[in-house]
Amino acid sequence: MNQEINKIRNFCIIAHIDHGKSTLADRMLELTNTVEKRKMKEQILDGMDIERERGITIKLQPVTMDYLDYRLNLIDTPGHVDFSYEVSRSLAAVETAVLLVDCTQGIQAQTLANLYLAIEQNLTIIPVVNKIDLPAADIPKTKKEIIDLLGCLEEEIICASGKTGEGVKEILDAVIARGQAPQEAHYVGQDTSHNARALIFDSKYDTYRGVVAYVRIFNGALKKGDKINLLFTGADSEILDCGIFKPDYLSTGALLPGAIGYVVTGFKQVADCRVGDTMVVAHSSASSIKTSPLPGYKEVRPMVFASIFPREGNDFKELRDAMDKLKLNDAALVYEPERSDALGFGFRCGFLGLLHLEIFQERLRREYSLDLIVTMPSVAYKVLQSDGTELIIRSPQRLPDPNYISKIEEPWVKLDIISPKSYMGGIIKLAQEKRGIYKNTEYLSSNDEDGRVLLHYEIPMSAILTDFYDKIKSVSAGYASINYEYFDYRPADVVKMDILVAEEAVESLATIVYSDDAFKEGREIVDILKNSLPKQMFAVKIQAAIGGKIIASEKLSAMRKDVTAKLYGGDVSRKRKLLDKQKKGKKKMMAAGKGSVEIPSDTFVKILKR
Repeated sequence: MNQEINKIRNFCIIAHIDHGKSTLADRMLELTNTVEKRKMKEQILDGMDIERERGITIKLQPVTMDYLDYRLNLIDTPGHVDFSYEVSRSLAAVETAVLLVDCTQGIQAQTLANLYLAIEQNLTIIPVVNKIDLPAADIPKTKKEIIDLLGCLEEEIICASGKTGEGVKEILDAVIARGQAPQEAHYVGQDTSHNARALIFDSKYDTYRGVVAYVRIFNGALKKGDKINLLFTGADSEILDCGIFKPDYLSTGALLPGAIGYVVTGFKQVADCRVGDTMVVAHSSASSIKTSPLPGYKEVRPMVFASIFPREGNDFKELRDAMDKLKLNDAALVYEPERSDALGFGFRCGFLGLLHLEIFQERLRREYSLDLIVTMPSVAYKVLQSDGTELIIRSPQRLPDPNYISKIEEPWVKLDIISPKSYMGGIIKLAQEKRGIYKNTEYLSSNDEDGRVLLHYEIPMSAILTDFYDKIKSVSAGYASINYEYFDYRPADVVKMDILVAEEAVESLATIVYSDDAFKEGREIVDILKNSLPKQMFAVKIQAAIGGKIIASEKLSAMRKDVTAKLYGGDVSRKRKLLDKQKKGKKKMMAAGKGSVEIPSDTFVKILKR
């Protein structure tokens, strides 16, 4: 269905995690009759089972709704800090943002982060107070926070409930009345305004169709059969099909200016279709027309690294193919091949945070039935060697000999913590323990005795890598929220710590720790292993070591099998002979190399959460 560009509204919903984005989107789909009632289900735009189970949005998802005389293109976005790159990609494809605030929680850290991203893109902001149906709803207080933040009028704030549907019509009406219609992008230099240009804001690998690009049309039109070219990769292909999201693919044969839709590209290699690239209609080689790319996205820099190996070595090819396909859906993922003497062939992977890592490995297990070994995560360190060369170290195993290191630097982040005033003491103490540097405090609601504060810190990325989020929630009774953003590298006094089990170094447990914390960290890990590892037929030494020095040690006693159980009375020497034979057998097992101990996967989780 062709519509004039001024009858199109492209918008997204931005909010903190669990503030009701996906539920509100469900009500919009119902109100606009985009999805039949018999097909409706909760979180319909969350396509992955893992999204439904956890109640979070991981992948952005577009949908086209026809309402009154307008075409509304909605992009539902994630809220967790690990997936903020998904939000930035959504914002580049729209003109309007619905800012959703849960009125039982108020403005949270990710609310602010996503709002600032939208303001940077010059989007129209429509503030909405959500979950007004809940008994704990504090609408006046939430409105005041929004007014203080945006400087808007109270009557511009819409009250809604994603659960009951109240206020949903008012939100859609506001998107039409206040939202901007899409404008065709300006060309640069010798370009002509008639050449089609589309921005790829997401892409997906489809088993039957190949690479499907999600695009926003900024100039001209794309249609089935067009020869296309991607300006960044230089890849050429032909459009096999194109259309809109309803929310499933609905083929329209063409995408006009201002539209958001999908393009079946015909590409077979996922590397050919880069998120942020500009898709244009290919010209003949004789043409002198040069098309300039659309503004891309802020490059995402993964800061958390872990190695992933197949538990069975012959699954390496399946793991590589699966990662190639997931990479297309995940612009922030980076990986490179890695070989371990103990674990075989695998990949060193980069992520934005622990949830990002957790979701990725869960998708590999569920969608591709892969049994994996995942190593301890670490940040990327900068190492300046004695000869002046600089290295980026993403794995503890690659840390050079200390004799050749002149300086090591680690990444730092700007950390924002929003919490009720009454929990400030516990939060400040935790931040200090984690080596955080206090910067300043902002009061979000200074007139209230139980008002909330925004604490600004600078803190090492490694300090918030594992248990920081859980501990912040613990000291604030669950009320605090955090957001962080990388900003700099700073010197760090760190060393590599190895963990030995049965006198063999376990590569997947090696980690880089602060020198002054090494003994404490080593003791904690050794104790966890002692209490977590299953007993063997032989005694197992568990040790933490720095260089050749053992800094912590425990012993897992052998499983005792009663080899004398069948003896009833008789000469005691017979029992002794059997016990001596058992003892010698255990020694032979160790000497023959049968004493290797497999580390259960839940043990890694216990160490991470310590």
